[in-house]
Amino acid sequence: MISGTRIRSALIIGVALILAACAGPKASPTTGPTNPPSSGPTTGPTAAGVSGQIFVSGSSTVQPISQAVSEAFKAANPNFGFTVEGPGTGPGFAAFCAGDTDVNDASRKIKPDDPAKEGDEEATVCANNNIDYTELKVAYDGITVMTHPETPIECLTKADLYALFGPESDSFAKWSDAQALATELGSTTVLPDLALQITAPGEESGTYDAFLELAGITATGTTRGKFDADHPAALRLPGPNYTASPDDNVIVAGVESGAGSLGFVGFAYFEGAGSNVKAVAIDGGNGCVTPSRDTIADGTYPLSRPLYIYPNNAKADSNPAVQAWVDYYLSDAGIANVSGVGYVSLPADVLQASRDAWTNR
Repeated sequence: MISGTRIRSALIIGVALILAACAGPKASPTTGPTNPPSSGPTTGPTAAGVSGQIFVSGSSTVQPISQAVSEAFKAANPNFGFTVEGPGTGPGFAAFCAGDTDVNDASRKIKPDDPAKEGDEEATVCANNNIDYTELKVAYDGITVMTHPETPIECLTKADLYALFGPESDSFAKWSDAQALATELGSTTVLPDLALQITAPGEESGTYDAFLELAGITATGTTRGKFDADHPAALRLPGPNYTASPDDNVIVAGVESGAGSLGFVGFAYFEGAGSNVKAVAIDGGNGCVTPSRDTIADGTYPLSRPLYIYPNNAKADSNPAVQAWVDYYLSDAGIANVSGVGYVSLPADVLQASRDAWTNR
């Protein structure tokens, strides 16, 4: 179990500091983790004399990495300006596929072409708008399920996650209300008789989509495996017991509120949160595993996932600042910011595959 005593001391990233670093005509960025790990951005040799502006949007989970990379790159290039914002992977792709941004940060893959979606899937929209991009994996993350330290739960199975978060739990006001459903699905967990207050991402978030898939709350998932119009592949509806927010700091604050709280965020946001939250181990069928850098890196933590950036290839060709920024992002100095802000670095072969994809785009 990761407890408060193991969460490292942190610096507060203030909005004012971010705005000062982000010269540019676009909207101001949102905040990253309130308390990121104390080891900050790693600077290193990079091309000097780069000028111009870039606009990066998308995932609030990836945002702290791209923010740190941008700050380090600007330190060597004073005439370089950037905006990094985090409205969510979905809104980010909407802007990106409309040609409004240079790079999209994403905590899941772009949604592929799907004839059943009548041409509104992200890859289809990008193709229809002649937006050519390169998918670049940059880090690993573990979606961290967390609660207040006074909640007497240490581990949850995927059946428990479905029973607490899934589409059949809209009316559940207490943890124990989910007991019968969890037991029906094979869980032996004893859920406490506590008021259930969930604060978690909403549908605009790539973390929301990734959680559905990794927790088995999908039409092809291993937990329920049966969905219809009344039980879609979705989380419970927002309401009195489920506050949906695109802001990871709001989610952390909700989980800090007291016993019975429940939510999930990217690992870096949990690690920087402080001692008023605790991680819940997840049993994906092979025993309870707590999220850590080691269990995320080796994939034993069941809610591990990759993180991505999607540069617009045409904008990289026409704007030297975009090209140079992505080059730096994938360099040793740039990619060191992944661990610097609390995420898990890629193995050498996976990082090389991203570098090759960018070089050969």
